[in-house]
Order: sequence, then C-alpha cells, then structure tokens
Amino acid sequence: MTTRPRAMSGTIPSMESAHDELKENTTITVLGASGDLAKKKTYPALFGLYRMGFLPKGVHIVGYARTKMDAAEYHKRITSYIKNPDNDPEVSAKLEEFKNLSTYISGGYEDSPSFANLNKSLEKIESGYQGKERNRVFYLALPPSVFIPVAQHLKEQCYVTPDVGKCRIIVEKPFGKDLESSRELLSSLKQHWTEDETFRIDHYLGKEMVKNLLVLRFANVALNAFWDKNSISNVQITFKEPFGTEGRGGYFDEFGIIRDILQNHLLQVLSILTMERPVSFASEDIRDEKVKVLRAIPPVERSDTLLGQYVGANGKPGYFDDDTVPHNSVCPTYAATTLWIHNPRWEGVPFILKAGKALNEAKVEVRVQFKDVTQGIFKDISRNELVIRIQPSEAVYLKLNTKTPGLNTRAIPTEMDLTYKRRFTEAKIPEAYESLILDALKGDHSNFVRDDELDVAWKIFTPILHWIEGRNGPSPKPVPYPYGSRGPKELDPFITKYGYKRTVPDYEWPVTNVAML
Repeated sequence: MTTRPRAMSGTIPSMESAHDELKENTTITVLGASGDLAKKKTYPALFGLYRMGFLPKGVHIVGYARTKMDAAEYHKRITSYIKNPDNDPEVSAKLEEFKNLSTYISGGYEDSPSFANLNKSLEKIESGYQGKERNRVFYLALPPSVFIPVAQHLKEQCYVTPDVGKCRIIVEKPFGKDLESSRELLSSLKQHWTEDETFRIDHYLGKEMVKNLLVLRFANVALNAFWDKNSISNVQITFKEPFGTEGRGGYFDEFGIIRDILQNHLLQVLSILTMERPVSFASEDIRDEKVKVLRAIPPVERSDTLLGQYVGANGKPGYFDDDTVPHNSVCPTYAATTLWIHNPRWEGVPFILKAGKALNEAKVEVRVQFKDVTQGIFKDISRNELVIRIQPSEAVYLKLNTKTPGLNTRAIPTEMDLTYKRRFTEAKIPEAYESLILDALKGDHSNFVRDDELDVAWKIFTPILHWIEGRNGPSPKPVPYPYGSRGPKELDPFITKYGYKRTVPDYEWPVTNVAML
C-alpha cells in the first residue's frame, strides 16, 4: 500500500519580498516566438503555469519574431509541443483560453521602428487593464548575436518606468563564448537594464533535484556532518546524451560540449553542491555563497582534461558524417575536466565534470564517493556512495554495505533508495522552465545567474577553451570513441587517477529505463 507523503512541517521562507511579485496587469512578450526554443520549452512552460493558475491575473502573451504568420499559424506553432494525450476536455478548454490570450506581431530585431510598433501593440493590450499598473516581461528566446540590439530597442521603445509598473528581461544562454565576449555582453546589457531587472536563465537551476540540493545539504545534520574532504574521496557530475548532433553540427561545432554543458549546467550544480551555508534563503545570500566557492577554483589545467569525439559504430553516424560539421574540426563532443577547490572544506578533493553526446544512455547525476573504511575486520569492501539522479527518474540513493541475509556472514553493496516516482506517487514535478519563469514573475533571482558568478565561471574555463581553439599553439586532437559507448576508452584510467574506485563486481542501481526529459 502506497501512502501519500505528509505535508512538510518545515517550510522555506519566501526568498523575495511580496511586493516584487507580478500579480496582475502583465504582458509577457516572447521574442523569437517562431523558433524551436520558444515552441518546445517557453510556450509549453507558460501554458503549464496558466493551467495551474500561476500566471498573473489577466495576463496577455505576445509572440514576436521576424517570421510572417497569421493567428492560426501562430497558435498552431505555439501549441504543437503541448501534450494532451488523453484528450482531456479540461486541458482542451484551457488550451483554447491560452490561445485567446496569445497574440503575434512580426518585426525585426535590429531596427527601432519594429519595436515602436511592438510598443503600440502592448499599449493597446494594456488599455484594457483595470487600474494604473502596467508590468512587462520580455523573454529573449533568441540567438546571442541579437541580444544587444534587442535589449537596447526594448529599453528605448518598450520600457515602462517604475511609477507605471515593472519591467523584466529574461535572457537565455549562451552568455558569451569566453571571458572577454561575456564581459562585452554583460557590459552592453547593463547599459540598458539593471541587474535587478535581468534574469539570466540556466534551466538546470530550475530542475527539481538541483533545487533540492539546498534542502538535502542544509536541512539534514546527518548529511552535512560528512560533507567535506575528511570523508569524501572524489565527486563526479555526469551528463550523458544517447544521440549525436543530428544535423545541428554546424551550430554545435561553434560552441562545443564544454561551453554547451560544463561551463554552465554542471558548474552550477557544482557550486550548489559545494557552497557554504547561506545566512538566509534570500537570493543574494545564496548567490554570494556560490560566487565564493567558484572563486576558490583555479582555471582548468590541460593535464586535468580528457577530450573525445564520437565516430560511427553499429550503423550510427560519426561526428563528421554530419554535413554541417567542418571537415577538419577538433571540436570535442565529449569532455571530462577535473576541478579543485582551494578552501578548508574541499582542499584536495577532485571534482570530475563529464559530459558527452552519442553515449550509451541518457542521464544526469551527481556521484559522491566516500573514502575507504579503515582496514582490519573488512577487506576489499565497497565504498559508500551518495548518488543524486537529476534526470531521468529523479532519485537520491545511498550505497551502503550490508550483511547478506542467511547463515553466511558476507558484506554486499546495496542501497537506501528515494526514487521520487515511487515515494511521491501523486506529486507533479514541474518542468525546469515552468519553475524559472514563475521565479522571474515573483522577482526571485535565487535560481538565475548573477553577473559576477558568470564572470568567475568563464575565468575557470576560458584558458582550456582557447587551448582547444588553437589560440596558444596547436589544438589538441580529441580521442575517438564509438557512438553508443560509455565514452573514450581513456575514461576509466582518467577517473581512476583521481581516486575513484569502481565496485567489484559491478554494482548497478535498479532503475526503470525512461526517456531523457
């Protein structure tokens, strides 16, 4: 019999003052409304929030892009990834309401008259609002090449002053390509938008298990007691995708796996995993601690880096079989980098960040491996491990040694398992974009990237990125690995040299294989 979890007795205080929340008279403008990001992530998240009643009262959503299309085509596009597999009439009714509050305007990204026209449309919508307040949220689902002109034109043509209402701008990654370009982008955006008005999205900060790290770490004395160099041998943060570039190789080759995954997503997870306890749950207190720990990490060394590039295997294409990939590319599709944190808690503990495409499975997880038990009565016993599965099938499990049942006395590895789908059977885990858009509407910056945090993150990875690009001599050649494998054959010796010990015989956590979210 499955029991429903009781309501939590300990609640996290509100992270921002209530007056910052946008509760009514709000337009949300999605710039880049015709693109894949808007279609696959932004609009489904907005609909999810609308259906659950979390969008401001009387909200209106405006799509903006270069593409010419009528209302019917726009509504078809923005709802194409919204699921209603059982044809639930309630969902269908909400979907019709959602279409009715969503309109579309076509315009350019680099000319002022287009944004003046957008402003006229916003003013027409706002004329139907009750009361004086007018709030505007601008979501930039756009390539970074147009961030600066769009931010400038929005400020000059579509900004409402504080006496009228609040304006917020949500910016998608990538935030530059290295330290220099990031600083240029930050500087340009700051000429038009304040830090309080700017919300830089890294969608991994909206994932349930990443947000849960704060509670796991700081609401559990038992866990916090062994959270340091005295007990932990090594930590791995892993991202695996079972598919390759699939026709997007030209775009991917410009950025590579380090920019795409390690420098932002995995580094964000690392910062929350290792930061000190904040003095409160206020957004600036949390982000202060993240920045402190990132500042203690020196730039990645070449000797602490393993680069790979997938090749065709088992009927699957290799990286160069993608016609959009340059024939001489040395862009890594797999990277493992080891980071070191020079502070009293973590000195000497290797943090191995691994990410790759065309691998054997889809998963993102944190694996904390503890040190060996003192030798004596036990020999060749498995190490304890705490694993936090971020996706798919969110879970936390602790690998322990226990006696085998029966008359023999033998220790075997097993697990204490908190799998969310089994424990919280009736809970709906929100999509990351739902969570982050709601945070932006509330004015809560806790799960968004601050400017100084972004700067120090680029400091850690820029030297290794410039090495890969051949700016300081010849570029390194990535080692090949077969499509569908665990990664390069050099991976096992790479992680072993940092103290990782694989359980022998191989231990496998029993989990249902589900699709990557």
